Amino acid sequence: MTEDVELLDDLLRLCAAAGAEPEVHHGPPGRRGGWERAPMVLVGDDAAARCRGAGRRKGVMLVGRDQDDPDVWRRAVEIGAEYVLRLPDSEGWLVDQIANAAEGVGRPALTVGVLGGRGGSGTSTLACALAVSAARSGRRTMLIDADPLGGGIDVLLGGERAEGMRWPDFAQSKGRLGGGALEDSLPALHGLRVLSCGRDDEVVIQPQAMRAVLAAARRLGGVVVVDLPRRVDEGVAEALAQLDLGLLVVPGELRAVAAAKRVAATARMVLDDLRVVPRGPYTSGLDGQWVARAVGLPLVGELPLESGLLVSQDEGSPPGGSVRGPLARFCSAFWEQVAAAGDTSPMSRPPEGGRA
Repeated sequence: MTEDVELLDDLLRLCAAAGAEPEVHHGPPGRRGGWERAPMVLVGDDAAARCRGAGRRKGVMLVGRDQDDPDVWRRAVEIGAEYVLRLPDSEGWLVDQIANAAEGVGRPALTVGVLGGRGGSGTSTLACALAVSAARSGRRTMLIDADPLGGGIDVLLGGERAEGMRWPDFAQSKGRLGGGALEDSLPALHGLRVLSCGRDDEVVIQPQAMRAVLAAARRLGGVVVVDLPRRVDEGVAEALAQLDLGLLVVPGELRAVAAAKRVAATARMVLDDLRVVPRGPYTSGLDGQWVARAVGLPLVGELPLESGLLVSQDEGSPPGGSVRGPLARFCSAFWEQVAAAGDTSPMSRPPEGGRA
């Protein structure tokens, strides 16, 4: 709501960047319920006086460009504004809030990362199985491949020829991605959406691209599973920072345990909640409890061996695709354990000093 042409141009530009279509008014909408039903109301400084007496509601923001206006807080109180925003300083935050309102953001996705204690630990297999199991249970699920040297996680799902975007299409992304647009652009395989690395050229996933993709995926809700490499570069560090929970897969041998301790020490510099998943067969004298104690992480459970897994994949069944198989049962038990523990994701924070 504004008659300030320059401010209107700025707000229309920010709405376009957020993928939202605004309704423009000079004051509160004349039709009944318009003010109350809008997911967000942006009131220009010039229109504040015309909004006095409108019903109090959440999501009203007073927006202007004058950084030194002494009366702005009084006007904000008069119209019940939650935030006072000055452009251009608050543009980035405002774009996020407009996009959130347009997408109807609720509780963010539970985000689980899987990484290996050493090479060949089976992290991609577990990541796929967790995602397949989550999707089968009815959760909205996205699987993100964060290992450019892994050959593409879509291969494990039998979707290497499936239409849709891969990481080369997003690797240089900056700013915000729409969650719905991201989901619609990705291949749909076994009831979930998959963002895989390609196989033609090595792609360096920049941290800003990882941040944009994971933020968009998390806003959709449900579950996000991230397949991580052992090497922690800036992009991987950004992924670790957005996880709610990390799983470290450790084969049951002394060298793997020693390597896993180094991986864990690096990951825990960014990730608070890291747990261990030992995997047999074990060398003499070792078991899952011993591996967890040696690595110094909480034990989730022992990753079971599943005979015929490669044959099943050749026949089109993904890891965890057999409902009665040991891998699927392990993953189902994991999701039940997480749900019972009430694990939640952090919510977004308001801009500092912007609350009315």
